[in-house]
Amino acid sequence: MGVIISLLNHKGGVGKTTSAINIGAGLVELGKRALLVDLDPQANLTLSLGIPRQPSTIYEAIRGEADLEPYTVKEGLDVITSTLDLSGAEMELINEAGREFILRELFDTVIEEYDYIIIDCPPSLGLLTLNALTCSRYVFIPLQTEFLALQGLVKIKQVIDKVRFRLNKKLEIGGVIATMYDQRKVLNRNVAESIHKYFGKKVFNTYIRDNVALAEAPTERKDIFDYNRRSNGAADYLSLCKEIVERTEEAVEA
Repeated sequence: MGVIISLLNHKGGVGKTTSAINIGAGLVELGKRALLVDLDPQANLTLSLGIPRQPSTIYEAIRGEADLEPYTVKEGLDVITSTLDLSGAEMELINEAGREFILRELFDTVIEEYDYIIIDCPPSLGLLTLNALTCSRYVFIPLQTEFLALQGLVKIKQVIDKVRFRLNKKLEIGGVIATMYDQRKVLNRNVAESIHKYFGKKVFNTYIRDNVALAEAPTERKDIFDYNRRSNGAADYLSLCKEIVERTEEAVEA
Protein backbone atom coordinates (compact mmCIF):
# COMPACT_ATOMS: atom_id res chain seq x y z
CA MET A 1 0.00 0.00 0.00
CA GLY A 2 1.32 3.43 -0.94
CA VAL A 3 2.46 5.99 1.62
CA ILE A 4 0.51 9.23 1.17
CA ILE A 5 2.48 12.42 1.82
CA SER A 6 1.20 16.00 1.66
CA LEU A 7 3.58 18.85 0.97
CA LEU A 8 2.14 21.80 2.83
CA ASN A 9 2.98 25.42 3.42
CA HIS A 10 0.44 28.20 3.10
CA LYS A 11 3.22 30.63 2.22
CA GLY A 12 3.97 30.69 -1.50
CA GLY A 13 7.43 30.62 -3.07
CA VAL A 14 9.04 28.20 -0.63
CA GLY A 15 9.79 25.45 -3.16
CA LYS A 16 6.72 23.32 -2.49
CA THR A 17 5.90 22.41 -6.08
CA THR A 18 9.59 22.05 -6.98
CA SER A 19 9.95 19.65 -4.07
CA ALA A 20 6.84 17.67 -4.99
CA ILE A 21 8.06 17.11 -8.55
CA ASN A 22 11.63 16.25 -7.65
CA ILE A 23 10.78 14.08 -4.67
CA GLY A 24 8.54 12.08 -6.97
CA ALA A 25 11.27 11.86 -9.61
CA GLY A 26 13.90 11.07 -6.98
CA LEU A 27 11.84 8.20 -5.60
CA VAL A 28 11.63 6.79 -9.13
CA GLU A 29 15.42 7.02 -9.32
CA LEU A 30 15.49 4.79 -6.23
CA GLY A 31 13.27 2.20 -7.88
CA LYS A 32 9.98 3.29 -6.35
CA ARG A 33 6.69 3.92 -8.14
CA ALA A 34 5.29 7.37 -7.40
CA LEU A 35 2.06 9.27 -8.07
CA LEU A 36 2.06 13.07 -7.94
CA VAL A 37 -1.25 14.79 -7.22
CA ASP A 38 -1.55 18.42 -8.27
CA LEU A 39 -4.11 19.77 -5.78
CA ASP A 40 -3.24 23.41 -6.42
CA PRO A 41 -5.71 25.40 -8.58
CA GLN A 42 -2.72 27.25 -10.05
CA ALA A 43 -1.73 23.90 -11.62
CA ASN A 44 1.97 24.74 -11.39
CA LEU A 45 3.01 21.11 -11.04
CA THR A 46 1.04 20.16 -14.15
CA LEU A 47 2.47 23.09 -16.11
CA SER A 48 6.03 22.47 -14.91
CA LEU A 49 5.98 18.99 -16.39
CA GLY A 50 4.45 20.16 -19.66
CA ILE A 51 1.33 18.04 -19.35
CA PRO A 52 -1.45 19.12 -21.73
CA ARG A 53 -4.99 19.72 -20.48
CA GLN A 54 -6.52 16.34 -19.71
CA PRO A 55 -10.20 15.40 -20.17
CA SER A 56 -10.25 14.23 -16.58
CA THR A 57 -8.35 16.13 -13.85
CA ILE A 58 -8.46 16.15 -10.07
CA TYR A 59 -11.28 18.71 -10.39
CA GLU A 60 -13.61 16.33 -12.24
CA ALA A 61 -12.69 13.51 -9.85
CA ILE A 62 -13.46 15.58 -6.74
CA ARG A 63 -16.81 16.59 -8.23
CA GLY A 64 -17.65 12.92 -8.81
CA GLU A 65 -17.76 13.31 -12.57
CA ALA A 66 -14.81 10.98 -13.31
CA ASP A 67 -12.42 8.50 -11.76
CA LEU A 68 -8.80 9.35 -11.05
CA GLU A 69 -6.93 9.03 -14.34
CA PRO A 70 -3.14 9.19 -13.85
CA TYR A 71 -1.04 10.66 -16.66
CA THR A 72 2.27 8.86 -17.16
CA VAL A 73 5.19 11.29 -17.33
CA LYS A 74 7.79 8.54 -17.49
CA GLU A 75 8.16 4.99 -16.29
CA GLY A 76 7.38 4.86 -12.59
CA LEU A 77 6.08 8.43 -12.35
CA ASP A 78 2.40 9.32 -12.87
CA VAL A 79 0.53 12.58 -12.27
CA ILE A 80 -3.06 13.45 -11.41
CA THR A 81 -3.28 16.78 -13.19
CA SER A 82 -4.98 19.98 -12.11
CA THR A 83 -6.76 22.86 -13.78
CA LEU A 84 -7.73 26.43 -12.95
CA ASP A 85 -11.31 25.15 -12.58
CA LEU A 86 -10.23 23.67 -9.25
CA SER A 87 -10.33 27.16 -7.74
CA GLY A 88 -14.11 26.87 -7.53
CA ALA A 89 -14.16 23.44 -5.93
CA GLU A 90 -14.22 24.61 -2.32
CA MET A 91 -17.38 26.66 -2.83
CA GLU A 92 -19.01 23.91 -4.89
CA LEU A 93 -18.39 21.25 -2.24
CA ILE A 94 -19.21 23.30 0.85
CA ASN A 95 -22.57 21.57 1.34
CA GLU A 96 -21.40 18.05 0.42
CA ALA A 97 -21.76 15.45 3.14
CA GLY A 98 -18.38 14.05 4.15
CA ARG A 99 -16.61 16.68 2.08
CA GLU A 100 -13.36 16.24 4.06
CA PHE A 101 -13.09 12.59 2.95
CA ILE A 102 -13.59 12.92 -0.80
CA LEU A 103 -9.90 12.59 -1.65
CA ARG A 104 -9.43 9.63 0.70
CA GLU A 105 -12.19 7.74 -1.08
CA LEU A 106 -10.71 8.54 -4.49
CA PHE A 107 -7.28 7.24 -3.48
CA ASP A 108 -8.74 3.90 -2.43
CA THR A 109 -8.85 2.97 -6.13
CA VAL A 110 -5.14 3.63 -6.83
CA ILE A 111 -3.24 3.34 -3.57
CA GLU A 112 -2.17 -0.27 -4.17
CA GLU A 113 -0.50 0.68 -7.46
CA TYR A 114 2.12 3.02 -5.97
CA ASP A 115 4.80 3.05 -3.29
CA TYR A 116 4.32 6.78 -2.66
CA ILE A 117 1.58 9.29 -3.37
CA ILE A 118 2.81 12.89 -3.13
CA ILE A 119 0.19 15.66 -2.86
CA ASP A 120 1.14 19.20 -3.83
CA CYS A 121 -1.25 21.20 -1.61
CA PRO A 122 -2.47 24.70 -2.47
CA PRO A 123 -0.94 27.67 -0.59
CA SER A 124 -3.95 27.90 1.72
CA LEU A 125 -5.54 26.02 4.61
CA GLY A 126 -8.98 25.52 3.05
CA LEU A 127 -11.08 22.49 2.10
CA LEU A 128 -8.64 21.16 -0.51
CA THR A 129 -5.80 21.14 1.99
CA LEU A 130 -8.09 19.61 4.59
CA ASN A 131 -8.87 16.77 2.17
CA ALA A 132 -5.16 16.20 1.59
CA LEU A 133 -4.40 16.03 5.32
CA THR A 134 -7.35 13.74 6.02
CA CYS A 135 -5.98 11.07 3.69
CA SER A 136 -2.24 11.51 4.37
CA ARG A 137 0.07 9.55 6.61
CA TYR A 138 2.68 12.30 6.70
CA VAL A 139 2.99 16.02 6.15
CA PHE A 140 6.24 17.41 4.79
CA ILE A 141 6.77 21.15 5.27
CA PRO A 142 9.10 22.86 2.78
CA LEU A 143 10.61 25.95 4.39
CA GLN A 144 12.68 28.54 2.59
CA THR A 145 15.63 29.52 4.78
CA GLU A 146 14.54 33.15 4.96
CA PHE A 147 13.07 35.09 7.88
CA LEU A 148 9.52 35.45 6.51
CA ALA A 149 9.29 31.72 5.88
CA LEU A 150 9.23 31.16 9.64
CA GLN A 151 6.04 33.16 10.03
CA GLY A 152 2.90 31.07 10.20
CA LEU A 153 4.52 27.85 11.39
CA VAL A 154 2.41 27.86 14.53
CA LYS A 155 -0.75 28.05 12.42
CA ILE A 156 0.35 25.11 10.25
CA LYS A 157 1.03 23.02 13.33
CA GLN A 158 -2.36 23.95 14.82
CA VAL A 159 -4.17 22.84 11.67
CA ILE A 160 -2.27 19.54 11.58
CA ASP A 161 -3.06 18.92 15.26
CA LYS A 162 -6.78 19.59 14.71
CA VAL A 163 -6.95 17.25 11.72
CA ARG A 164 -5.16 14.56 13.71
CA PHE A 165 -7.58 14.96 16.61
CA ARG A 166 -10.81 15.08 14.57
CA LEU A 167 -10.28 13.37 11.23
CA ASN A 168 -7.04 11.41 10.87
CA LYS A 169 -5.43 9.87 13.94
CA LYS A 170 -2.41 8.63 11.98
CA LEU A 171 -1.39 12.01 10.59
CA GLU A 172 1.99 13.36 11.68
CA ILE A 173 4.66 15.78 10.55
CA GLY A 174 7.03 13.47 8.72
CA GLY A 175 9.70 15.99 7.96
CA VAL A 176 10.72 19.58 7.37
CA ILE A 177 12.60 20.40 4.18
CA ALA A 178 14.96 23.39 4.25
CA THR A 179 14.96 24.87 0.73
CA MET A 180 16.86 27.57 -1.20
CA TYR A 181 19.76 27.23 1.23
CA ASP A 182 23.06 29.05 0.76
CA GLN A 183 25.74 28.14 3.28
CA ARG A 184 27.51 31.45 2.62
CA LYS A 185 24.59 33.52 3.92
CA VAL A 186 24.48 34.18 7.65
CA LEU A 187 20.69 34.66 7.48
CA ASN A 188 20.20 31.24 5.88
CA ARG A 189 22.33 29.59 8.56
CA ASN A 190 20.47 31.41 11.34
CA VAL A 191 17.04 30.47 9.96
CA ALA A 192 18.13 26.85 9.54
CA GLU A 193 19.21 26.86 13.18
CA SER A 194 15.81 28.27 14.21
CA ILE A 195 14.02 25.56 12.22
CA HIS A 196 16.04 22.91 14.05
CA LYS A 197 15.17 24.45 17.43
CA TYR A 198 11.46 24.38 16.60
CA PHE A 199 11.19 20.99 14.86
CA GLY A 200 14.20 19.07 16.17
CA LYS A 201 14.77 15.72 14.49
CA LYS A 202 11.85 16.31 12.14
CA VAL A 203 14.17 18.45 9.98
CA PHE A 204 15.75 16.43 7.18
CA ASN A 205 19.54 16.32 7.23
CA THR A 206 19.60 17.19 3.53
CA TYR A 207 19.23 20.88 2.74
CA ILE A 208 18.10 21.81 -0.76
CA ARG A 209 20.72 24.27 -1.93
CA ASP A 210 19.87 27.34 -3.96
CA ASN A 211 20.53 26.04 -7.46
CA VAL A 212 19.78 27.63 -10.83
CA ALA A 213 19.11 24.24 -12.44
CA LEU A 214 16.05 23.80 -10.21
CA ALA A 215 14.62 27.05 -11.56
CA GLU A 216 15.52 26.17 -15.16
CA ALA A 217 14.07 22.65 -15.21
CA PRO A 218 10.38 23.72 -15.37
CA THR A 219 11.12 25.94 -18.38
CA GLU A 220 12.12 22.76 -20.20
CA ARG A 221 9.12 20.90 -18.72
CA LYS A 222 11.40 18.42 -16.94
CA ASP A 223 12.23 17.25 -13.44
CA ILE A 224 15.75 17.94 -12.21
CA PHE A 225 17.01 14.44 -13.03
CA ASP A 226 15.94 14.62 -16.65
CA TYR A 227 17.17 18.20 -16.94
CA ASN A 228 20.59 17.98 -15.27
CA ARG A 229 21.30 14.98 -13.10
CA ARG A 230 24.81 16.27 -12.34
CA SER A 231 23.51 19.46 -10.72
CA ASN A 232 23.48 20.21 -7.00
CA GLY A 233 19.69 20.18 -7.19
CA ALA A 234 19.64 16.58 -8.41
CA ALA A 235 22.18 15.52 -5.79
CA ASP A 236 20.21 17.18 -3.00
CA TYR A 237 16.83 15.75 -3.97
CA LEU A 238 18.26 12.26 -4.42
CA SER A 239 19.81 12.50 -0.95
CA LEU A 240 16.50 13.78 0.45
CA CYS A 241 14.59 10.89 -1.14
CA LYS A 242 16.96 8.38 0.44
CA GLU A 243 16.11 9.93 3.82
CA ILE A 244 12.39 9.78 3.02
CA VAL A 245 12.55 6.10 2.11
CA GLU A 246 14.59 5.36 5.22
CA ARG A 247 12.16 7.19 7.52
CA THR A 248 8.98 5.77 6.04
CA GLU A 249 10.26 2.21 5.86
CA GLU A 250 11.48 2.38 9.46
CA ALA A 251 8.01 3.57 10.50
CA VAL A 252 6.36 0.66 8.69
CA GLU A 253 8.69 -1.83 10.37
CA ALA A 254 8.04 -0.23 13.75
